[in-house]
Amino acid sequence: MKTKDIKILLVDDEPDILEIVGYNLSAEGYEVFTAKNGVEGVAKAKKKQPHLIIMDVMMPEMDGIEACEMIRNTPGLENTIIAFLTARGEDYSQVAGFDAGADDYITKPIKPKVLVSKVKALLRRLKEEKKEVDEIVKVGNIVINREEYKIVNDGEEIVLPRKEFELLSLLTSKPNKVFKREVILDKVWGNEVVVGGRTIDVHIRKLREKIGDDHFKTVKGVGYKFVL
Repeated sequence: MKTKDIKILLVDDEPDILEIVGYNLSAEGYEVFTAKNGVEGVAKAKKKQPHLIIMDVMMPEMDGIEACEMIRNTPGLENTIIAFLTARGEDYSQVAGFDAGADDYITKPIKPKVLVSKVKALLRRLKEEKKEVDEIVKVGNIVINREEYKIVNDGEEIVLPRKEFELLSLLTSKPNKVFKREVILDKVWGNEVVVGGRTIDVHIRKLREKIGDDHFKTVKGVGYKFVL
């Protein structure tokens, strides 16, 4: 995919941030759209169908966490890459962001060139060639459609955010195999994306709630495995 074909949505209530970040991303050739709050951000995301959304957390009318959850539950936007760009760096705030379905959490202030590099890293997966794997896989009562990012569990379709889907897809690729935490981070998030140590735990908890607690086993000090 060419740079000019990639759409990025910036959502922030600070005009300076929209101007500076928007300018630097536009200079790289991306098509950039902006919104000044969560409500406007959700509406514009539905209309523009961006590949990447960079969003503040604290905003009027609707905060970034709620906006992220709404976007993740919107058909067609389940796989949009979402990164929070915010001055709030507390652990609980980051966990809330990942819990809502975010792919990354970037703390302000950040130099424009560093942010552009971060964006390129987040978008890199769009340019990677698809691996030759079966697009539809059945594991027990779970059917995984990798092409459409759909999950059917006991006949019920479940919509998962991108990272939850990729984590489930990885674990189910080899049932009963223990995947080390560093392997999970590398395969699901990639070495270029810096995430907190609790990120995997948050996503596993969400999968347990949606798929079933019995399927996911913790191997203390090592990682996780999927069992039938």
